Amino acid sequence: MKFEDYFPIWNQLTADQKNRTQKGLITRKVEKGTIIHNGNMDCTGLLLVKSGQLRAYILSDEGREITIYRLFDRDMCLFSASCMMRSIQFDVTIEAEKDTEFWIIPTEIYKSIMEESAPVANYTNELMAARFSDVMWLIEQIMWKSLDKRVASFLLEESSIEESDKLKLTHEAIANHLGTHREVITRMLRYFQSEGMVKLSRGTVTILNKEKLEHLQNV
Repeated sequence: MKFEDYFPIWNQLTADQKNRTQKGLITRKVEKGTIIHNGNMDCTGLLLVKSGQLRAYILSDEGREITIYRLFDRDMCLFSASCMMRSIQFDVTIEAEKDTEFWIIPTEIYKSIMEESAPVANYTNELMAARFSDVMWLIEQIMWKSLDKRVASFLLEESSIEESDKLKLTHEAIANHLGTHREVITRMLRYFQSEGMVKLSRGTVTILNKEKLEHLQNV
């Protein structure tokens, strides 16, 4: 599969715009754990995921992480090109959660095409709206949803992504996703284990009762 098969509005570009995009395109393969972009780096460019999984997160002043969204096959990341959008006032870090292959569209090329093309501008605005919806959803979760419900939702989401009830997750990793302390997650998971919802072992959380987790996240 080629870039043009993944970029949803490829057929709406002119021949010149396609040529400029192809000439500037960068292909990268990274291993799990690689930091692809952080707020202190120069503008990386727009990322389009070919295969794998990326995580976008922000850091608090105390150094705690919180995931704002994740990127899978065919997903595009705009926040890695934040210099193109001056109104963005927070630093986003992009990390590979799995071995990942992706394309980078240099910011200056994408920006010039966006200024020429209404379809590209509309597509970019839709992406931006979707990402800010993710951020607003996260804020709602933090403000109005108790941590036990958020942990239950996270475990169910992970199970769906991995297509397995046996999750290779440390307590530290869960804490980083949810923006809390490892010790808090450990206490919560031990409670879940005492209630028969999960089984804990080193570096692994096994879901034993999805129905209980689903009930907990919905009550």
